[in-house]
Amino acid sequence: LKDASAFNVQFLDGTPIFIDTLSFEVPPPEQPWVAYQQFCRHFLAPLALMALSDISLGQLSRIHLDGIPLPLASRLLPFSTKLSFGLQMHLHLHARSSERHSDDSAGSGAKATMSETAMLGLIDSLQTTIGRLKWTPAGTEWAEYYSQTNYSADALGAKGDLVGKFVKQTGATDAWDLGANTGVFSKVAADAGCRVASFDIDPAAVEKHWLSCQERKETRILPLLQDLTNPTGGLGWDHRERDSLVDRGPTDLALALALIHHLAISNNVPLERVALFFSRLCRHLIIEFVPKSDSQVERLLSSREDIFSEYHLSGFEAAFTPHFTILEKADIPGTERTLYLMEAR
Repeated sequence: LKDASAFNVQFLDGTPIFIDTLSFEVPPPEQPWVAYQQFCRHFLAPLALMALSDISLGQLSRIHLDGIPLPLASRLLPFSTKLSFGLQMHLHLHARSSERHSDDSAGSGAKATMSETAMLGLIDSLQTTIGRLKWTPAGTEWAEYYSQTNYSADALGAKGDLVGKFVKQTGATDAWDLGANTGVFSKVAADAGCRVASFDIDPAAVEKHWLSCQERKETRILPLLQDLTNPTGGLGWDHRERDSLVDRGPTDLALALALIHHLAISNNVPLERVALFFSRLCRHLIIEFVPKSDSQVERLLSSREDIFSEYHLSGFEAAFTPHFTILEKADIPGTERTLYLMEAR
C-alpha cells in the first residue's frame, strides 16, 4: 500500500472498504513501507488521541488533511502512553525520527532496507497496537436520551409507527437521520426500506449506536459524528477536493426528530434558516415540532430569556412552507408534539 490516506476509505454495508486499488502494488525487495508514516498520521494518531486523550481531538483530522502530524500527536498524548511498546515505537519514537529527518534531502544518506519478515512484523505490531485502543463512552445527556425523555413507551411506539408510515409513503431508498441519537428511528427508516446515514453531535451516542449496529450485524445504517450547526464543509484545494455535507445531498429523505428546538432555541438558528438548510439536504422531510409547553423545551428556556416569539406551531409552518409542501401532519399520541411529512419545493 503506497497511499494510506483515510480519505480512501468508504463504507459499504457498514464495512470500511479501501477504494484506491491503484495504491496496492507488489513492493520491491527489501524496500521499507513507503506509506508507514502516512498510515500512522491518518489512523494511529487520531485513534490514539481519541481513545487516550480526548474524543474531540478526532476533529484535528479536519484541519490536517494528510493526517495529524506525529510530533503534535506525541505532545498531546499522556505520558503513560510512552510505556506502551506499540505507541512508543509507532508514535513517540516515530515522531522524534520524523522531526530529526524532516530537513533531509530526498537523496541523502544510504537507503534503508527492510526484509519481508520485518515488514510483516511491523504490520502485525501496528494491528496489535490499534486493536488495544479502546474508548468506552460515558453516559451523556444524549447517549441516555431515551431513558430520560418525557416519552412514555406507548408514545414512543406511536411515534415509531407514524415515522414508519411516512417513510413508506415517500418511497425513499436513502435517508439521513439528523440528530439520530442512538438510532431508534434510524432503524425504523431502515426497516421501511432505506439505507440510512445516521448523524449525531454526541460521540458517546454515535459510539453506542455503532456498537449496537455491530452487535445486530446491521448493514443498512451507518452512524456518523456530525454537528449540524457546524457541518463538514468543502475541504482541500478550492474547497472541492472533499465535498461538504450539503454537496453530498440531496438525499431522498431526511428525518429531523426531536431536533428543531435544539437548533432554534439552544443554538439561536431562525426557523426560516433551518427550513432553508433542510431544503438543500433532502427531497422529503419528516420533522417533529416540539412546542414550548413540552418539558424538554421548558428545560431549555429555564436558564435563559425567551426571545423566541415566532417559535410556535403556526410560526413553524410559516417558516417551512416557502421551502416545503406539507403533505401530512399528525399529533403524536400522548404528547403535545406534531409530526410532519413534507416535500421540498
